[in-house]
Amino acid sequence: MSVRTIATALAILAASTGLASAQAPKATAPAKPQQAQAPAPAAAGPTRIQQFKAWGAYSYKSGASNVCYVLSVPTTKEPASVDHGDIFFIVSQRPGQNISYEPQAMVGYVLQPNSKVTVTIDKKNFTMFTKDKAAWVENAAEEPALVAAMKTGHNMSVSAVSGRGTKTSYAYSLQGIAAALKQIETCK
Repeated sequence: MSVRTIATALAILAASTGLASAQAPKATAPAKPQQAQAPAPAAAGPTRIQQFKAWGAYSYKSGASNVCYVLSVPTTKEPASVDHGDIFFIVSQRPGQNISYEPQAMVGYVLQPNSKVTVTIDKKNFTMFTKDKAAWVENAAEEPALVAAMKTGHNMSVSAVSGRGTKTSYAYSLQGIAAALKQIETCK
């Protein structure tokens, strides 16, 4: 995987942090007066921890905590006649935000607004909601089931619809996913 590809995935992952949790309304606390703060340091580039067949384990520093994730690219992209851009499937772990194994599909184009992405693993379907160029599991309670299916499954496909209405699909190898997830288990 090229450095540009990994950097693109990191940038998208960093930009999308918090979007998945935005699906549930949260109570807001009264506003407090703001004190001047030093600007947050820029996130350091990703470090590949290890490659496990089709899946790589990576980490980067975000503020005071680490973000760890596993990432793979599709083995096939359909339709072959379109420019898909950079396509990734990521499972991230952000201990500083109490996020453990959050699956995310990232594509190189804007997804159709209010559309759903379907992840199919050995005939079991999982639905993801979309925002711009990314998708997350619609029901967060199903995230562990999706990750478990990835660990034991053989084939994974991701189906989406672009903002232009083009139906797309991606096939992923699940070889190495269990070992890659084990590698980031201790992310602190």
